[in-house]
Amino acid sequence: MTRLLLTRHGHVDGIKPAGFRGRAELALTSTGLAQAEALAQRIARQWKPVAIYTSGLQRCVVTGARIAGATGAPASAMDGLMDLDYGGWQMRTHDEVRAEAPDAFKLWHVAPHLMRFPQGESLQDLLARTADGLRTVLARHPADPVVMVGHDSVNRALLLQLLDQPLAAYWKLAQDPCCLNEVLIEGDKVQILRVNDTSHLS
Repeated sequence: MTRLLLTRHGHVDGIKPAGFRGRAELALTSTGLAQAEALAQRIARQWKPVAIYTSGLQRCVVTGARIAGATGAPASAMDGLMDLDYGGWQMRTHDEVRAEAPDAFKLWHVAPHLMRFPQGESLQDLLARTADGLRTVLARHPADPVVMVGHDSVNRALLLQLLDQPLAAYWKLAQDPCCLNEVLIEGDKVQILRVNDTSHLS
């Protein structure tokens, strides 16, 4: 049985005011570093992960490194955890995009499964990539606790798959910085034990 500890990177600039961060390299803020340390200490206290997989973007790599330092588990980057490519919207604020492309902005929030970002990806692209990453982790660790450090969109895509929910339900899940999701996976049996738990940050 695989115990999947799915988390998101710590706080970065660009979360408020809301913007499309995507694949831009953003450093963790001082708040983000503190969140990553609190998350690492909680994981070290409660579980003994054998491996940590992160997105290749530094905000996830650094968060994963904090967890690795606290637990002794090795950390490595995984393509399947790379953030959604927002294309021409990357590093634009929501207000800017809403003013420039109101119909597309509305579509993203009303029917996200029908959206493809200009010069970027769709949720279907993200779903395929994250599914490959999840399959790799389950094949490597059929009976171990494993940490995956992803992004807001990446984690939503993974959780929708594990919950057997459609991409249309994308906005029904929240993923705060350094939150913790705990999932038990054994064959075709999936049990969600916690979603978006941030009690270690209080």
